[in-house]
Amino acid sequence: QVRLVESGGGLVQAGGSLRLSCAASGFTFSSYAMGWFRQAPGKEREFVAGKSRSGGRTYYADSAKDRVTISRDNVKKTLDLQMNSLKPEDTAVYYCAASRSDYVTSRDEYHYWGQGTQVTVSS
Repeated sequence: QVRLVESGGGLVQAGGSLRLSCAASGFTFSSYAMGWFRQAPGKEREFVAGKSRSGGRTYYADSAKDRVTISRDNVKKTLDLQMNSLKPEDTAVYYCAASRSDYVTSRDEYHYWGQGTQVTVSS
Protein backbone atom coordinates (compact mmCIF):
# COMPACT_ATOMS: atom_id res chain seq x y z
CA GLN A 1 0.00 0.00 0.00
CA VAL A 2 1.43 3.31 -1.10
CA ARG A 3 1.54 5.94 1.60
CA LEU A 4 2.83 9.48 1.69
CA VAL A 5 2.39 11.13 5.06
CA GLU A 6 3.18 14.81 5.49
CA SER A 7 3.93 16.51 8.78
CA GLY A 8 5.34 19.75 10.10
CA GLY A 9 2.64 22.19 9.12
CA GLY A 10 1.23 24.73 11.50
CA LEU A 11 0.68 28.38 12.27
CA VAL A 12 3.63 30.74 11.91
CA GLN A 13 4.06 34.49 11.77
CA ALA A 14 5.16 36.23 8.61
CA GLY A 15 8.92 36.07 8.29
CA GLY A 16 9.11 32.80 10.15
CA SER A 17 10.19 29.35 9.02
CA LEU A 18 8.74 25.87 8.84
CA ARG A 19 10.12 22.50 7.85
CA LEU A 20 7.73 20.06 6.27
CA SER A 21 8.45 16.37 6.09
CA CYS A 22 6.98 13.53 4.07
CA ALA A 23 7.42 9.87 4.93
CA ALA A 24 6.99 7.42 2.08
CA SER A 25 6.20 3.72 2.10
CA GLY A 26 4.76 1.04 -0.13
CA PHE A 27 6.75 1.83 -3.28
CA THR A 28 10.36 2.03 -4.42
CA PHE A 29 11.09 5.56 -3.26
CA SER A 30 14.35 5.96 -5.16
CA SER A 31 12.59 5.17 -8.44
CA TYR A 32 10.33 8.19 -8.17
CA ALA A 33 10.94 11.88 -8.47
CA MET A 34 9.36 13.69 -5.55
CA GLY A 35 7.68 17.03 -5.33
CA TRP A 36 5.88 19.46 -3.08
CA PHE A 37 2.68 21.15 -4.19
CA ARG A 38 0.39 23.54 -2.42
CA GLN A 39 -3.22 24.54 -2.70
CA ALA A 40 -4.64 27.72 -1.25
CA PRO A 41 -8.40 28.14 -0.72
CA GLY A 42 -10.14 28.75 -4.02
CA LYS A 43 -6.99 28.21 -6.05
CA GLU A 44 -5.51 25.47 -8.17
CA ARG A 45 -2.94 23.12 -6.74
CA GLU A 46 0.47 24.43 -7.77
CA PHE A 47 3.97 23.07 -7.92
CA VAL A 48 6.46 24.35 -5.35
CA ALA A 49 9.60 22.25 -5.59
CA GLY A 50 10.84 18.94 -6.94
CA LYS A 51 13.74 16.57 -6.49
CA SER A 52 14.92 14.06 -9.07
CA ARG A 53 14.97 10.34 -8.39
CA SER A 54 18.64 10.27 -7.54
CA GLY A 55 18.43 13.50 -5.60
CA GLY A 56 20.98 15.11 -7.85
CA ARG A 57 18.66 17.63 -9.47
CA THR A 58 16.38 20.18 -7.84
CA TYR A 59 13.75 22.38 -9.46
CA TYR A 60 11.63 25.13 -7.98
CA ALA A 61 8.69 27.29 -8.88
CA ASP A 62 9.77 30.87 -9.48
CA SER A 63 7.57 32.00 -6.60
CA ALA A 64 9.44 29.85 -4.12
CA LYS A 65 13.00 29.31 -5.30
CA ASP A 66 14.60 31.98 -3.12
CA ARG A 67 12.88 30.90 0.05
CA VAL A 68 12.53 27.12 0.03
CA THR A 69 14.88 24.17 -0.04
CA ILE A 70 13.79 20.66 -0.92
CA SER A 71 15.75 17.62 0.15
CA ARG A 72 15.31 13.86 0.08
CA ASP A 73 16.83 10.87 1.79
CA ASN A 74 16.51 7.73 -0.30
CA VAL A 75 17.59 5.54 2.59
CA LYS A 76 15.09 6.91 5.08
CA LYS A 77 12.49 7.40 2.30
CA THR A 78 11.74 10.93 3.33
CA LEU A 79 11.23 14.23 1.57
CA ASP A 80 11.60 17.57 3.32
CA LEU A 81 10.78 21.16 2.48
CA GLN A 82 12.47 23.93 4.40
CA MET A 83 10.54 27.17 4.04
CA ASN A 84 11.95 30.49 5.17
CA SER A 85 10.77 34.10 5.14
CA LEU A 86 7.18 32.91 4.99
CA LYS A 87 4.49 35.26 3.75
CA PRO A 88 0.73 35.24 4.29
CA GLU A 89 0.33 34.26 0.64
CA ASP A 90 2.16 31.02 1.42
CA THR A 91 -0.87 29.91 3.41
CA ALA A 92 -2.08 26.67 1.85
CA VAL A 93 -2.33 22.94 2.24
CA TYR A 94 1.02 21.48 1.25
CA TYR A 95 1.15 18.09 -0.47
CA CYS A 96 3.92 15.62 -1.04
CA ALA A 97 3.74 13.73 -4.35
CA ALA A 98 5.63 11.12 -6.36
CA SER A 99 6.22 10.97 -10.10
CA ARG A 100 7.80 8.37 -12.36
CA SER A 101 9.50 11.18 -14.29
CA ASP A 102 12.14 13.69 -13.30
CA TYR A 103 11.76 17.42 -13.89
CA VAL A 104 7.97 17.45 -14.15
CA THR A 105 5.98 20.22 -12.52
CA SER A 106 2.46 19.41 -13.66
CA ARG A 107 0.26 17.76 -11.05
CA ASP A 108 -1.02 15.42 -13.78
CA GLU A 109 2.46 13.88 -13.95
CA TYR A 110 2.41 12.89 -10.28
CA HIS A 111 0.95 9.51 -9.43
CA TYR A 112 0.94 9.28 -5.66
CA TRP A 113 -0.20 11.94 -3.23
CA GLY A 114 -0.24 12.51 0.49
CA GLN A 115 -3.18 13.88 2.40
CA GLY A 116 -1.59 17.27 2.92
CA THR A 117 -0.51 19.41 5.84
CA GLN A 118 -1.87 22.88 6.56
CA VAL A 119 0.48 25.84 6.66
CA THR A 120 -0.96 29.11 7.88
CA VAL A 121 1.09 32.29 7.88
CA SER A 122 -0.28 35.19 9.89
CA SER A 123 0.53 38.81 9.09
